Amino acid sequence: MVRQVQSTLRWLSIGLVAGALVRELRTPSERRAWHGELAGFIPYDFRPPTLERLARSLWNPDDPRLLTPMVFGVGWSVNLARAARLARSALAQ
Repeated sequence: MVRQVQSTLRWLSIGLVAGALVRELRTPSERRAWHGELAGFIPYDFRPPTLERLARSLWNPDDPRLLTPMVFGVGWSVNLARAARLARSALAQ
């Protein structure tokens, strides 16, 4: 059962990456951004990562979101600053 779930998630991930790449490659080269969303809500970003974007994605106390777009690839990262704030809040109760 676990192997089936892992296999399904692996194929889903491959499909999302392929879908994002196809979307970008179908766009005229002068308009390609190499970042955007699939199906209107799944973020992707194939631009070379920068320290600024890495910090903004993984540790951004000003962002109320727990999940932020990945710095490179398809999907979401965890905003550790928000996670820490939520954990402190839960422990204080």
